Amino acid sequence: MTDPNTQIAAVKAAAPAPWKLLLMLVAMNGLAPVSLYILVPALPILAKTLGSDVSAVQLNVSLFMVGLAISQLVTGSLSDRFGRRPVLLGGFGLAVVATVICMFAETLPQLIAGRFLQALGGATGMVMSRAIIRDLYPRERVGGMISLVIAVMMIAQLLSPLIGGLLETSFGWRAIFYVMAATSVVITVGIGLGLPETRPERGPAEESGFFRDVRALSTSRVFFGYVLCQMLASAIIFTFAGGGPYIVVNQMGRSTAEYGLWFATSGLAYLLGNLVSVRLSPRHGIDRMIWLGISLQIAGSILNVIFGVTGLNQMPAWLFGTHMIVMFGNAFAMANASAGAISIRPQAAGTAAGAMGFLQMGFGSLCSQLGAYLGGQFATPLPLNIAILIISVSCAVVIALLVPRTHVTVTAEKIVEAESEETGLI
Repeated sequence: MTDPNTQIAAVKAAAPAPWKLLLMLVAMNGLAPVSLYILVPALPILAKTLGSDVSAVQLNVSLFMVGLAISQLVTGSLSDRFGRRPVLLGGFGLAVVATVICMFAETLPQLIAGRFLQALGGATGMVMSRAIIRDLYPRERVGGMISLVIAVMMIAQLLSPLIGGLLETSFGWRAIFYVMAATSVVITVGIGLGLPETRPERGPAEESGFFRDVRALSTSRVFFGYVLCQMLASAIIFTFAGGGPYIVVNQMGRSTAEYGLWFATSGLAYLLGNLVSVRLSPRHGIDRMIWLGISLQIAGSILNVIFGVTGLNQMPAWLFGTHMIVMFGNAFAMANASAGAISIRPQAAGTAAGAMGFLQMGFGSLCSQLGAYLGGQFATPLPLNIAILIISVSCAVVIALLVPRTHVTVTAEKIVEAESEETGLI
C-alpha cells in the first residue's frame, strides 16, 4: 500500500510553479462565468437575428445557470472517485464541442442546446479549482487561496461583457463563440500538459468511499452551516443583480450604460474584499473571517434600509455606496465559507464543492427572479434593501446555529493535526 506521506510529497513536488498553478486555477474557474457574461450584450441582437422574443432568448442565460448547477453536483463526486484530471479534461472537452455547436447554430433551440452543454462542461472547472486548492493547501490557507483565485478571475469577468459587446459590434455575434472556442482549446491543452493529478489516492479499503463521503457530509451540521452561509452570501449578489437594473433605469430614470458603470462598483468592492481576504485569512482563520464578512454585510444592509426609509437611496451614489460595504464583506464570507465546507472531509473535497455549487446556482436563480420582482414591481428600492438585510442576517443565523465555536475549534484542531501527521510535521 502506498505511503500517504509519499503520495502527498509526490503531488506537491509534481505541482507546477505557484504562478502557473494560479493561472490554471483562474482559467478553469473562470471559463464558465466568462462564457455566461460575454454573451449578455449580444442578447438583444440575437432576438432580432434569430427572430425570437426577448424571453425566449433569455433562456441562453437561465438554462446556462441550470447547466452550471447540475454539472457541479455530478462532477464533484466523480472527481473524488476517478481523479481531478480526467473529469476536468472531459468537462472542458465537452465545453469545446458545445462552443463549436454554438458557432454554427442556425436556430435559437440549437443555440440554447449548445449553451446548456457549454455550461455542463465549463462548470467542471468551478468545482475542480476548489477541490485542487484543498488537495494542495492546508485548511488555514484554503480561504486565502480561493480569494486570490476569485480576485484575479473577477478582472476577466468584469471585462467579459465589454469584450462581448466589442466582438459583436465589430464582427457579429458568432465571433464571440469563435473567441470562446479558441480560449477553451488553449485552456484545455494547457491543463492537460501542465496540471498533475492532485487527488490523494485511496487504499483498497476506500474504493467504495463515495457513499461514506456522502453520508459523512450529509450528517454534518457544520458542513451544512458553511454551505448555507456560502449559498446565502452568494444570494445577495443574485438578488441585487436581479433588481438593480429596474431600480436604476425605471425608478431612477438613468440609462442602461450608467447602470453598468454603477454596477461595476459592486464588482470592484468584491474584488478588493477578496484581495484583503488573501492577506487576512491565513492570519485570522476561516471562522473569524466569516463573522467579519457577515458583520460588514449586515452593517451595509442596515445603512441601505435606513437610506431607503429616508429616501436617500433614490440616488445611485447612496444605493451603490452602501452596497459596496455589503460586497466587501461578502467576499470574506463567501470565500471562507467555501473553504470551511470543503475542509470538513478533505478526501471528499470534490463532492463538497459540487454540492455547494449546485445549491449556490439553484438558489441564486430563484433569488435573481425575486430581485427582479422587488425592483420591477415597486417604486422604491426599499423592498430590495429589506430582502438583502434579511439574507445577510440569515447568514449569521445559520453560522451561529450550525457552526458553534466549540465544535469548530475541535474540528479545526483535528483537521490540522491530521494534516500535520500526513505531512510528517508532528
